[in-house]
Amino acid sequence: MSDDWTWTYEGYDPRQERLREALCTLGNGNFATRGAAPESGADEAHYPGTYAAGVYNRLTSTVSGRQVENEDMVNLPNWLPLRFRARPRGAAPGRWLTTADADPVAYRQRLRLRTGVLERSAVFTDAEGRRIGLAETRLVHMGVPHLAALRTILTPLGWSGELEVEAALDGSVTNSGVARYRSFAGRHLTRVHTGSDGPDTVWLCCRTSASGVRIAVAARTRVVAGDVTGSRPVRHGDCGIARLLFVRAVAGEPVTVEKTVALSTSRDPAIADPLRTAREHASRSPDFTALLASHTAAWDHLWQRTGLCVPGEAGTILRLHLFHLLQSLSPHITHLDAGVPARGLHGEAYRGHVFWDELFVLPYLNLHLPEVSRALLDYRHRRLPVARRAAAAAGYRGAMYPWQSGSDGREEAQEVHLNPRSGRWLPDHSRLQHHVGLAVAYNVWQYGQATGDTAYLYGRGAETVLEVARFFADLTVWDPAYGRHRIRGVLGPDEFHDAYPDAGRPGLDDNAYTNVLAAWVLARALELLAVLPEARRRELAGRMRLGEEETTRWEEVSRTLHVPFHRDVISQFEGYGELTEFDWAGYRSRYDDIRRLDRILESEGDSVNRYQASKQADVLILGYLFSPAELGDLFGRLGHRFDDELWRRTVDYYLARTSHGSTLSSLVHGWVLARARRSTAWTYCLEALSSDVADIQGGTTGEGIHLGAMAGTLDMVQRGLTGLVIREDALWLDPVPVPQMSEYVLRLRYRGHRGIELRLRAGRLHVDVPQSAEPPLTLVLPDRTVTVGPGESRRLRLPDA
Repeated sequence: MSDDWTWTYEGYDPRQERLREALCTLGNGNFATRGAAPESGADEAHYPGTYAAGVYNRLTSTVSGRQVENEDMVNLPNWLPLRFRARPRGAAPGRWLTTADADPVAYRQRLRLRTGVLERSAVFTDAEGRRIGLAETRLVHMGVPHLAALRTILTPLGWSGELEVEAALDGSVTNSGVARYRSFAGRHLTRVHTGSDGPDTVWLCCRTSASGVRIAVAARTRVVAGDVTGSRPVRHGDCGIARLLFVRAVAGEPVTVEKTVALSTSRDPAIADPLRTAREHASRSPDFTALLASHTAAWDHLWQRTGLCVPGEAGTILRLHLFHLLQSLSPHITHLDAGVPARGLHGEAYRGHVFWDELFVLPYLNLHLPEVSRALLDYRHRRLPVARRAAAAAGYRGAMYPWQSGSDGREEAQEVHLNPRSGRWLPDHSRLQHHVGLAVAYNVWQYGQATGDTAYLYGRGAETVLEVARFFADLTVWDPAYGRHRIRGVLGPDEFHDAYPDAGRPGLDDNAYTNVLAAWVLARALELLAVLPEARRRELAGRMRLGEEETTRWEEVSRTLHVPFHRDVISQFEGYGELTEFDWAGYRSRYDDIRRLDRILESEGDSVNRYQASKQADVLILGYLFSPAELGDLFGRLGHRFDDELWRRTVDYYLARTSHGSTLSSLVHGWVLARARRSTAWTYCLEALSSDVADIQGGTTGEGIHLGAMAGTLDMVQRGLTGLVIREDALWLDPVPVPQMSEYVLRLRYRGHRGIELRLRAGRLHVDVPQSAEPPLTLVLPDRTVTVGPGESRRLRLPDA
């Protein structure tokens, strides 16, 4: 890292290349391309994947003697290839140069965050000792969602003759970027056709084999500095096409090649013919300089809307996280039907599926790009009919959202998964994580609070919340022995435990996270029914056949759901305290990394189900979702006393029993420890910040960044450290003074107020509200309530200062 806006890698290390490719991915919300070297294809070091939001395909594979169907986010035709070699007159051409021919000392990659540009420089040496300098600049246009461009400057160093440059499109790609998935079928593209237009443009079109999505890519390649001596199209088998250029090479004189690419699919709105659209975009696009200028302007506008200023190294990492969040979920997504892929548009891990990660993503977007949040909520609402059918098939009313979602909302979770440590395929019960529906309902409510968008909250939002509430009310059973309603046979966010020891069926009873959040959703559903306009309430009640008897039961369940306790702490699930204590010290002495303790124990013939050991302590995620005051109210509704001492004991208990096998774990721990045990909070905050840039999980980031964890670190500053809660038409603030993050600036959009600036420094809060026609902003601090009118600034001393 050379400055706050540049991410720099020095030298070439094939062992680190896939990590760098993921972190140097460029995208615009519509599609993204990994930061792979254009002159190198897919191999052990490189994986040049391109992915478009919402483009999936389904294939069937035979695994361990059974037929397994999987849906994947499709690796699209590779538009990057641009390779080169020296060819003196009269001599036969040598092999094309690759990164293996680059001087490691001269190799450099720079990701320019401010402008959304990837730069690469290197010196290559061929078998004859001829050296060629390379300077590459790449963009995926943030303003025009179908465009990408590559400018490559090649300089002959100490020789003259002829350069051959080949710019290609490759439709032979497969989904093979994740080693543990390679036993599954991965060839999603079929019916590949190629062609050329005029002297500088080639194109490729294809479609996905099952979903039938049509995909087209067109590439215009021009030499803008250098003497072209010849040019011709070249077909690469049945699945690729290239433009081959011959350019006179003069020692020390740069040759500049510009490759402008247009990518279009049949899922793009208002596009009837993707191929015609791609060809038109490629032929009519301006040169690289003009594209770079408009691309930079689009990024500047985004940075203005999403401002976050934190000094030091933490600030640089946060800016990188924000950069990747915006590339996966830019305003372009408002025109698409797409959700939040857990690993962004950066790779094939988790098959590009949508889990619950929007729970960690939308809180940040709500206060910066609410139109993006609304589009992501619409993704869930469009799949509400499928969720209703899933609930009905399981014997319940309401909507049962899938743990993993893709194109159409059916359950995409695998039925088997591979333990790479033991090599065994094991049953996968993660589809019992019904809490994903609670996250959907939570996100709808929080969006409404942040934006004041009652049209959405009372419309599609209300329908979603009520159907989720209905499902969870139906899921509960009354247990006379407990005098409580219970939810049995589910999984919580901690995926280590999927059954009781030696049980004949999967699932756990009374997961505390699920039960408490279900009680909250039921209470919000009742609150929503109470404030809905009468006509809308009658409409929904009639359509859902929702009567007073059912809503009365919702009220009862929201107050009587069982929350298990043991040893004066909240239990992760009923019976957790009866499990065996785990030998943490012994296993840490035997293994360098025990984050994936479940895999280690399975490989030893044991099971993590037997132990008090968590991948991520899901009880503590309640502290991410709710402030201490909100948790106090919620537990009080359930008939339990909740105070600082109970929470501190609970935090300490799980802190000693968690392996942090999820990147979200350190984020949640840093969040809750900032209030429960401030002295140790920064250790976990730093781990959350470093989880992808340092690839602390040992190779997972190279398969795709962890979008929820990245967005969560941004929200850690925005809401965690500020104590920001939006309720009762006000911003409630209770800042936490963490010494390592003692100064920062946030720019927020709250309802009609755009560009509210919060500056925290040395025990003071500076609030600046831009001029507008909106009513004054209400701020609730721990010791007082203040109002700040449009066009006003206030400097407030914080209570702990």
